[in-house]
Amino acid sequence: MSVPTHSLPLRCWAEIDLAALERNLRLIRASLPAHMRYVAVVKADAYGHGLHHVAARLMHGGADLFAVANVGEAAALRELGPGWPILLLSPLLPEEDRFLADYDLSATVSSADEVQRLDAAGRAAGRKISVHLKIDTGMGRLGVWHEEAPQLHASIAAAPYLQLAGVFTHFASPDEDAAFTAQQRQRFLAALDRCPGLRPAELFVHADNSAGIETMPGASPFNAVRVGLLQFGILPHQHSLLAQVQTEPVFSFRTRVGLVKRLPAGSTVSYGRTRTLTRPTTIAVLCGGYADGIPRAASNRAQVLIHGRRCPVLGRVTMDQTIVDVTDVPAVACGDEVVLVGRQDGAEITITEFSRNADTIPWETLCSVTKRVPRIYRTSLGV
Repeated sequence: MSVPTHSLPLRCWAEIDLAALERNLRLIRASLPAHMRYVAVVKADAYGHGLHHVAARLMHGGADLFAVANVGEAAALRELGPGWPILLLSPLLPEEDRFLADYDLSATVSSADEVQRLDAAGRAAGRKISVHLKIDTGMGRLGVWHEEAPQLHASIAAAPYLQLAGVFTHFASPDEDAAFTAQQRQRFLAALDRCPGLRPAELFVHADNSAGIETMPGASPFNAVRVGLLQFGILPHQHSLLAQVQTEPVFSFRTRVGLVKRLPAGSTVSYGRTRTLTRPTTIAVLCGGYADGIPRAASNRAQVLIHGRRCPVLGRVTMDQTIVDVTDVPAVACGDEVVLVGRQDGAEITITEFSRNADTIPWETLCSVTKRVPRIYRTSLGV
């Protein structure tokens, strides 16, 4: 007889505080100029938080536009209901073009070829396709090069089955290079000025995200901001205008102790014997490893919380277990809760610290917590 997986004890899990998410949205909106529209970036399963749960709360909180990476994500988001504008941030494959009309989506347009294809898709569907013109101001990824933007804008305007709904760019290094960000912004504004008939007030005009918004001038055509990590309580850039917004962490990552044992001084720990113990040591073997989202790069570097005390990782993180030193933490026992990211008894390990100890960034950390890890959705009042 099989046991339903939802009734099994949790070994490694992520907790998502939906009430904190809603509070964050309200705080962010309150900090923005009144005319600024909120573009909620929820790609990659809402950065690993769970698309349906997160998007439903953001809809309730009044997000103006949702941005996803691809048609599959858009289709999953559209299951929540019609009417919410959805922007695809990535290019479409030719066989995906027809789904724009089917799911009522906006496409990002970077090239004349895309204009022709999407206009044909609109003609086949008997309706106009919504598009956002993307201008490459120095990211070197998607978008028409800024000097060529007027020609592409003219092509969109001439296409009978396309409807321009927005225009945007993407800053390459807003958290590290303010001078280049300012140059990108000026390139973008100059490109807009060279597009005859462009009416920014009627469009979503967006360039800034959580990290770049500190350079946003007061008087400009910008009327929307893309918010990703910040809505989850993670500040991508400490000098951002939005650094003053006291958002709360939405995500925490936890596991449990599976075994406690003693090892003598001189013992080596885990694969590759990369750690030699210099004293008699009590170790705890945790019920989570790199198959759950604890990176191997955290080996011998990261710390976890047990009983509110920091415990260092010993040796290499393995597929299903991680070993930590609990010698200085009394009464650790099998089954005890372990915090990888989050708070416990007044102590905290932030996702920024966890990511730094794994030589990565919070974006990748969130996207790397695997499907084996259940998401537990909570509010301030409980599950």
